[in-house]
Amino acid sequence: MILELLVEIQREFKDFKLEVAFCAGEKTLGILGPSGSGKSMTLRAIAGLETPSRGRIVLNGRTLFDSKRGINLPSRKRRMGFLLQDYALFPHMTVAENIGFGLRHLSRHEAGKRVAEQLARVQLQGLENRYPRQLSGGQQQRAALARALAIDPEALLLDEPLSALDVHLRSQMEALLIETLSTFRGVSLYVTHNLEEAYRISEKIVVISKGKEIALGPKEEIFRHPRTFTVAQVTGCKNFSRARRRSADEVEALDWGCQLRVCPPIQEDVDFVGIRAHHLSLSDAGEEVNTFPCELIRMIEGPFRMTLYLKLLTPEAPLAHHHLQAEITREKWMSLKERPFPWQVRLEPERIMLLHKDSANG
Repeated sequence: MILELLVEIQREFKDFKLEVAFCAGEKTLGILGPSGSGKSMTLRAIAGLETPSRGRIVLNGRTLFDSKRGINLPSRKRRMGFLLQDYALFPHMTVAENIGFGLRHLSRHEAGKRVAEQLARVQLQGLENRYPRQLSGGQQQRAALARALAIDPEALLLDEPLSALDVHLRSQMEALLIETLSTFRGVSLYVTHNLEEAYRISEKIVVISKGKEIALGPKEEIFRHPRTFTVAQVTGCKNFSRARRRSADEVEALDWGCQLRVCPPIQEDVDFVGIRAHHLSLSDAGEEVNTFPCELIRMIEGPFRMTLYLKLLTPEAPLAHHHLQAEITREKWMSLKERPFPWQVRLEPERIMLLHKDSANG
């Protein structure tokens, strides 16, 4: 059977319009975007919990929703498992009863067998008679995952399932999800606003901003070669400048006051350049291409990395509190902090992103 979920939907709101179109297959598709961008609403429409204004949703050749044809299957007939961030377990039911809730069409023996399989799958053996209030957050989420899988769904929808967990439980649950999704024989969609989580769990990513799908492709392409300002921003880039193309391999960064060599060659005009904070390098040498004098304006200390706010000292640098944000290891900071200014910051040509405007930033 060919695994495919086709989504082409629109939903009108008072001050918001959701308009997305994408196709998911065997590999987990991550839906990435900021809060309020329409990620969860997209998942709820696919699950049948919200009704789009128009469009269609087709799963493995079976039409779940089609506004033109008047088709709108109820959620119970869509064969989808739905995992939410708040677990949504029934508080008056035991773990086993929660997992078996969608199996009432099966014989008691068959339902019991499937519940036992799912308990083992999520490592909750021995806890089947407990109630949700007697479980930790991680155990509750595992029970919710087992319930979603117990119905043998054709699609698994995960809506920020890790966001309510602490760091340790989050790591454990993420490992379980990665293992589960690697063997799941169906379509899987994973909604998150966490960049690293999206990258680790998903194979392809669709980026949604202000209700619009603005990028879709392999995760490596989305993160390493974003085409627009908003996609770069959503995927964690901190440094941007308005740009003007000067030649096939050089661009002027207007907000940084410098000329930058870029690679590969520029094929068309660009609107912005960007570079990720962890791609900036600091040294004493100033002879290398795209290396400029700078000084430290502010530093924020983290447990493992330091965030540095740098002001360029080039003659053309415009007035600004700072121009660039760099992230370095604590070890690098220890070797750097006693050096006198000016420091030298390098923007490697291969790391510079050439970006265009899009509807999200005009």
